[in-house]
Amino acid sequence: MMMNKMVVANLVHRPIRSLISIVAIALEVTLILLIVGLCYGIMNDSKNRTAGIGADVIVQPPGSSFLAGISGAPVSVKVAEVLKKMPHVTVVSPVIWQIVTGGGVEVIDGIDINSFQALGGPFQFISGGSFQGPDDALVDDYIARQRHVKVGDTMKILDRSFRISGIVENGRGARKFVPLQTLQDLIGANGKASVFYVKLDNQANADQVVEAVKKQPGMEQYSVRTTQDYLSMMTPSNLPGFRPFIGVVIGVSVIIGFLVIFQAIYTAVMERTREIGILKSLGASKVYIVNAILRETLLLAIVGIVVGVGVSLMARIGIQHRWPLVHIDQSNGWILAAAAIAIVGATLGAVYPAYKAAQKDPIDALAYE
Repeated sequence: MMMNKMVVANLVHRPIRSLISIVAIALEVTLILLIVGLCYGIMNDSKNRTAGIGADVIVQPPGSSFLAGISGAPVSVKVAEVLKKMPHVTVVSPVIWQIVTGGGVEVIDGIDINSFQALGGPFQFISGGSFQGPDDALVDDYIARQRHVKVGDTMKILDRSFRISGIVENGRGARKFVPLQTLQDLIGANGKASVFYVKLDNQANADQVVEAVKKQPGMEQYSVRTTQDYLSMMTPSNLPGFRPFIGVVIGVSVIIGFLVIFQAIYTAVMERTREIGILKSLGASKVYIVNAILRETLLLAIVGIVVGVGVSLMARIGIQHRWPLVHIDQSNGWILAAAAIAIVGATLGAVYPAYKAAQKDPIDALAYE
């Protein structure tokens, strides 16, 4: 108890330095939670929207990436007619994925609206309705809120003006939809598609249909997966550069925490040379001195972690209110991981200063001015 009072008194005695240390650790935790949460949020949002389409099997041409928008439109939509003739198949919907990078990366879906809605039921329209012409587009409620658009407004998509005919609930594929034939014309892919979503009479027949498609003459090299298998691929290990990026973020965060704690604790030790000499002359052991220094560090780390978690949660709410398209996932697992990383970084930063404090000779320390 006496040591804890001394530790708190030491930190309160120099509030600016303690505050800087707390802010640095909070920055470390916030950086990890927001950036990692953003990465996982983007991945999980895409995963959930793919699941929301309602297909049981996903068929892609040979060599296609499972990432939406990467594959272009390389095969004829006539493949849909072949798939429709297979046992257990009730609906086949050809779709073009087209990636757009202007003003941010997003994927546009070119759809045959009747077959697309047959996969998982009709769109839930918040306002407006279906396509009325080739220059109509549908957007989800997140796009409408962030871009401040409503039914009847005009929106530029692939350098072409589209009238917004309807605003739909989010969660089904892309966030912007245009007629399939219109997108085919825009990208010079007449009669072609990127992917075929297949609906079955019973989801239990998915594996059987996958095998049947792969045995179909001319389709042996096609990428055919059940939707569950497709979604299982959307993990950090399958996303190019995901894990290295997370590693870099964590590494930078640890370095920030290490350097700031090292500087703060080392300076505190140097400033308290005489105090340490008094403690040692009164019989304080090396273990006692190291224990006191590490307790200071742990207290700073705990306060910094609490502040960092609070700031990241408030930042998440603010970001998603201002930019609805930005999804940030913050799991308890990553909060605990960020806390552990911050404590490890802070402890490493305090080890050398604590060692230096324990090695001080009490006579030299008492003579120190």
